[in-house]
Amino acid sequence: MSFHEVRFPTDLSFGALGGPERRTDVVELTSGHEERNSPWAHSRRRYDAGLGLRRLDDIEKLLGFFEARSGQLHGFRWKDWADFKSCKPSTTVAATDQAIGTGDGTATGFQLVKAYVSGSASYTRPITKPVEGTVVVAVAGVALTQGTDFGVNAATGEVTLTTPPANGAQITAGFEFDVPVRFDTDHVHVSIATFQAGQAPDVPVVEVRV
Repeated sequence: MSFHEVRFPTDLSFGALGGPERRTDVVELTSGHEERNSPWAHSRRRYDAGLGLRRLDDIEKLLGFFEARSGQLHGFRWKDWADFKSCKPSTTVAATDQAIGTGDGTATGFQLVKAYVSGSASYTRPITKPVEGTVVVAVAGVALTQGTDFGVNAATGEVTLTTPPANGAQITAGFEFDVPVRFDTDHVHVSIATFQAGQAPDVPVVEVRV
């Protein structure tokens, strides 16, 4: 799959509608009970990049981005303003935000993840598109230095430590991240309302697996 490591303009994505979706197969039994099953291990997110009444310069920016991605052909990064940090939106990213692994004395590679917890239930989401320069890492609570103690692949979300953590040592990380997406349409309808403003009301975007 072709993916462009470029982010959709954040001034255009701010205020967009969207969020996670799940696929659940529901079978209703003759007794009235249900059997439910999901073939998806991970949720997928959908957004609407459409613009309400905006300056023509904003419309031009949207069209330029769409054309450069060749419609649905190339994926790109999307900032989900409701969920783009390893911590709560109101707090600052810290190296102890998320547990990403436990040392065994040998392994040095660890995937960034984010845990969503509600009561006794939880979901762990792989993070594959961290924002470069925002990742901080700690081993057993001790902060590491990027470039010296660890490196980050911004295209995959894998953290590589210089030295294997000791057996049982917890590896944690904090970060900002984007969602890998593509346009879910090959056409964009634009309406010019005035000589200075227009709108593109429906531009669907869907998360892709990378």
